[in-house]
Amino acid sequence: MEKIAVVGAGSWGTTLANLLAGKGYAVHLWVREPELLEAMRSTRINAWFLPDIQLHEGLQLSSELGRVVGGAAFTVMAVPCQFLRQVLAEARNDLPDSPAVVCASKGIEVSRLKTMSEVVWEELQGKKPRYFVLSGPSFAREVSQGLPTAVALGGTDRTTGQSIQEAFSQQHFRVYFNSDYKGVELGGAVKNVMALAAGVSDGLGFGSDARAALITRGLAEMSRLGEAMGAQAKTFMGLSGLGDLVLTCTGDLSRNRQVGLKLGQGQSLSRILEGMTMVAEGVKTTEAVYQLSRRLAVEMPITEQVYAMLYQGQNPADSVRELMLRELKEE
Repeated sequence: MEKIAVVGAGSWGTTLANLLAGKGYAVHLWVREPELLEAMRSTRINAWFLPDIQLHEGLQLSSELGRVVGGAAFTVMAVPCQFLRQVLAEARNDLPDSPAVVCASKGIEVSRLKTMSEVVWEELQGKKPRYFVLSGPSFAREVSQGLPTAVALGGTDRTTGQSIQEAFSQQHFRVYFNSDYKGVELGGAVKNVMALAAGVSDGLGFGSDARAALITRGLAEMSRLGEAMGAQAKTFMGLSGLGDLVLTCTGDLSRNRQVGLKLGQGQSLSRILEGMTMVAEGVKTTEAVYQLSRRLAVEMPITEQVYAMLYQGQNPADSVRELMLRELKEE
């Protein structure tokens, strides 16, 4: 069977690697941490990020990035968004001349305000990369347990995209192709900002009405930014937009919602992050989305208040008050 590379052994990278290995592909998973690699090889479990989920016997594990990506039909990038550029630079020489890269991380680069597609094209300039993004309402643990899940695969190369779509799809994991890759990647990134806001609302005890309002108005913000960046508004009504937004704003497995929940309960951001083993992409993405909204003159009041809470020390209750007392307008 074809070789597939998965770069990043967090919960999502491990889940996708395991899913593909279960279909018989020759999957090679890059594990950055030597101690985690040793533990995974001996126990066949990723106890750090996906405990109690047995790894497929055919899944190959390695800490040698070049060895993992070399000769792969396509490479899944599942590293935190802020590290994607660095990993691509390290892997560049071992990737094929026209690599198919599937980004499975959801976020925006803070240092340069770049989407993941822009990072891939910049770092792999001259190699003619074919870019895809996998996004949608999907908790790693539920996918690993074989629970029904549907996601979107964004990309412009339909031929390669169909092959990747077929590789991932199985009875409990359904993949839809979407040519609006910008909308797919932006939906997956910006919804994390809204999940922080929804968590804060729940932490303050504001109830279901407030959460529903945040989800609805958050979707409007996502669509406005997406259109300003060349995406299609209708994409945000799909799996990578509304679907992922609802899941991340309501599900207890959402890391970003949990951060917001604790903020609303009065904990400091530094204390919350110190207690986490996995990355909550929304914290960094909030800074990037806030800066992008200002650069593009896109009105994003929820994002502004989340930014104020995370980076300016604003009291969560004051942020809610400012949102509710904004100038009245038509929907």
